[in-house]
Amino acid sequence: MNAEAAQQIQPREIKVSREQLPLSCPLPEEDVWNLHPRVYLPITKNGEAVCPYCSTRYILVD
Repeated sequence: MNAEAAQQIQPREIKVSREQLPLSCPLPEEDVWNLHPRVYLPITKNGEAVCPYCSTRYILVD
């Protein structure tokens, strides 16, 4: 795996709004939209969710 690919799969934190729901990882507008299978994440219950594939943490801001 090259350094760029490794950087893309490091855990990160992304803030999302209710306008972006239903939430899926990766987000459709991201450059890495095909990094792993699309996973829909339940975020409305407690305001955050973590992707089981890439460990990206999503936080609902509104």
